[in-house]
Amino acid sequence: MYSMIQSGALHGVQAYPVCVEVDIAAGLPGFSLVGSLSGEVRESKERVSVALKNAGLRLPPSHITVNLSPADCRKEGTAFDLPIAVGILQSMGAFRENPCSAELIADTLFLGELGLNGEVKKVRGVLPIVREAARRGISECVVPVANALEGAVIPGIAVRGVSHIRQLLDYLKGAGSEEEKERLLPRAQVDLKEIFREGADDGEEDFAEVTGQETAKRAAEIAAAGFHNLLMTGPPGAGKSMIAKRLPGILPPLTLEESLEATAISSVAGTLPEGSALVTKRPFQSPHHTISHTALIGGSFLPRPGIISLAHRGILFLDELPEFRRQALDGLRQPLEERRVQIARVGGNLSYPSNFMLVCAMNPCPCGYYPDRNRCKCTQFQVNKYLGRISGPVLDRMDLCVELRQVEIGGLQGKQKGESSREIRKRVMRARKRQMKRFAGSGCRFNGDISAADMDRYCPLGTAEKRLMEELYRSLRLSARAYHRILRVARTIADLEEREAIEESHILEASFFCPAKGCWKGWEDADGD
Repeated sequence: MYSMIQSGALHGVQAYPVCVEVDIAAGLPGFSLVGSLSGEVRESKERVSVALKNAGLRLPPSHITVNLSPADCRKEGTAFDLPIAVGILQSMGAFRENPCSAELIADTLFLGELGLNGEVKKVRGVLPIVREAARRGISECVVPVANALEGAVIPGIAVRGVSHIRQLLDYLKGAGSEEEKERLLPRAQVDLKEIFREGADDGEEDFAEVTGQETAKRAAEIAAAGFHNLLMTGPPGAGKSMIAKRLPGILPPLTLEESLEATAISSVAGTLPEGSALVTKRPFQSPHHTISHTALIGGSFLPRPGIISLAHRGILFLDELPEFRRQALDGLRQPLEERRVQIARVGGNLSYPSNFMLVCAMNPCPCGYYPDRNRCKCTQFQVNKYLGRISGPVLDRMDLCVELRQVEIGGLQGKQKGESSREIRKRVMRARKRQMKRFAGSGCRFNGDISAADMDRYCPLGTAEKRLMEELYRSLRLSARAYHRILRVARTIADLEEREAIEESHILEASFFCPAKGCWKGWEDADGD
């Protein structure tokens, strides 16, 4: 007997439909799986067979053939266990006594891994698969109970969480009316307002704890308001990491669309906490400097999202920047420009979103105290070599650069605290609202997203401002990218001051933070474009 069950698979962070076809025919007993399968999918026949046996259901002594269509797309993961089990049970006639079972199964998508005891375990990628199923008009979806809330955030589809194969068997045997469905396998419910409200009460670290460093805090505020890349340099203990870790507390909250994007990536990577429905806070990724190029960018033999994709719509913080591998840092160049990363493998090409805010911290030399020659013992060659580890093209993609100085003793012993994150965030949110109004209907969300082609539209300049930009372009020997970068930052400064037009003071402040100024001797010796 033949049966067909609906399921889904992933290609990158995009989902596509998979039909699990099952045929049980007379012949020598056997269990065949076909359809361009990875090792863990081929192993599902063992998991399904034992799970059904331990649930009190024995497979017939017949030849079972399972095909995962389309057969020319490689299938990976363990989520096909449940649809294979349902297809076998339907072909065996296990649901024959329920006249509604055929219609119910035909309009339901199944996902889940089976344990040998029949338990239905958590799988990766439920959110994008459920979203694709809703787009195709499927009305119901059965997933592991640990993934139920994750799928329930998608409107227009009923997501039911199942914990054991026996529970699903009782549901398919007895469900008919909506009341019976809810009694046997209730749908998961989520309150998005409550989820975001809980995510807001996070007790993040406060900028009031940062002593001094007003210039660096101003740069952090500008970076947060416009989603600009930020580079901080200074001696050890000056507060670089402290400022970076407090940046999430002043960033605008995630919108629902951004939250769904971030959650989909976490779901595909398998990093979404069990029982979580959405990523409600902007991601903050801070990898160690020994991270490999593949772990940072993504890929591997079985491609997975890298750290830069897990930081999508959030912050990627690279502490001790020159200590990272040169290959890993140069791998950031294309994602920083295109806001996504392309991964090419023999099995196909994948694309992962990676629209993140890059925040970096570094010492000015190997010992950390240059240019204080009373403490720094590095030679000029050592300083130049250390700074030269950061290539010119990577430096050219930093929107703001700021130098931190050692904090004076008076500031550490003083009782007066600085401005709190709450106060800074109010200004950032006002600037964010101006950007939302400006970019309504376009593909931009922040000033940091403005393309070179849209500069005249979003960053118009008056006569005096054009003349100032010409002087800066010549005196600082700016690249075209650096020229546009100053305009983006100036646009954000104008938004923070609630001004419609970019003024000369905004351009001058933006140029003060421009890395092309050559604030640190030795950068001119770094590799250029």
